[in-house]
Amino acid sequence: MNPATPDANPNASVRSTERVVPVWPESTRPDDLGAASSGSFGFSAAAGGAHASMTAPTPVFDVCHVGVVLRAVLAVQGVVALGVAFVASGLAHWLELFATGAGVALTGTLLWLMAACGLRQVLARAGEPVQWALAMALGAASATAGWALLAVISSGEAPALHWLPPAATGAAMAAAMMLWLRLRARLAQPADANARLVELQSRIRPHFLFNTLNTAMALVRVDPRRAEGVLGDLAELFRVALMGSGESVTLGDEIDLAQRYLAIEQVRFGERLSVKWELDAAAAKARVPPLLLQPLVENAVRHGIEPSSSGGAIRVRTRVRRGHAVVSVVNTLPSEPSMPGHGLALRNVRERLLLMHDVAAQFDARREGDLYRAQIVVPLA
Repeated sequence: MNPATPDANPNASVRSTERVVPVWPESTRPDDLGAASSGSFGFSAAAGGAHASMTAPTPVFDVCHVGVVLRAVLAVQGVVALGVAFVASGLAHWLELFATGAGVALTGTLLWLMAACGLRQVLARAGEPVQWALAMALGAASATAGWALLAVISSGEAPALHWLPPAATGAAMAAAMMLWLRLRARLAQPADANARLVELQSRIRPHFLFNTLNTAMALVRVDPRRAEGVLGDLAELFRVALMGSGESVTLGDEIDLAQRYLAIEQVRFGERLSVKWELDAAAAKARVPPLLLQPLVENAVRHGIEPSSSGGAIRVRTRVRRGHAVVSVVNTLPSEPSMPGHGLALRNVRERLLLMHDVAAQFDARREGDLYRAQIVVPLA
């Protein structure tokens, strides 16, 4: 079994390609280039700090994530459980009151979250006083709708006086929700800035640039076309690194960038590096933070291929599973352990996934025998 494809599924609808660069000519072997250890693909701290300060703040009404919905529902249900405990005469009475209140609260909470999610762009453009007013008005309307549904189911109508308490309670709960969302957005801004700072610090270091330029110089005489390809890939990597990072990119864009990076490393390492791609076109439309995949393939080269005298293999695979895009980067490990890293790249990937997708995304990185696997799972839509 190919060590780079431990869990390949022959029945999956994927595109599989393998590129192995021929042995270097005697005058242009990587050892003759005086290449230093390839460092990370990143900017200096100053540049990173400047870019991080220019990033957009996390939206306040970012309520379309599963994690936010679950926390909101549980918080409201907890308030209902505590509230009815004050008037319940016993456990049976408490269960009866809680069942009634939970139905109203769940309906109102979901209606408020759906409305806030659908109107998040409109709310984001409004001023803070308008945001509070609209949030509380939506809360009152949502709670009233939940109470009306209960009234219709139970007796067909409800006295007019009974509409005021649920409306007031809904407005109060919406205000509490608004306060939590604002605090959450405020707390996320330093983490977002720090994550982007680490991201920028882990891009084009001088060692990688030095190695790539030396590789291109060595190829100019023996293979000008390949030298041109190396410089073209390097120019694309710089273009992405220098441009302003948006909120998200497609997984297809990330795959293209990783292919360019590994194409440069394949030219440098020759037949010591074998790369296999198994790409499912259906997964390419998933949205991910920018420059998410490149640190993983770089780690695979730095800790799996570079320390090994005989080289190794890297397998990058994408597939769709139960409405999610799954990306795995698997590399062989050398018999001699490489110099341990600081784990910044992995923490950066995990933190940015959490900021963008919350609990809807998963990230796992671990050793499996003589292989190392990093896997990302993100929603497909």
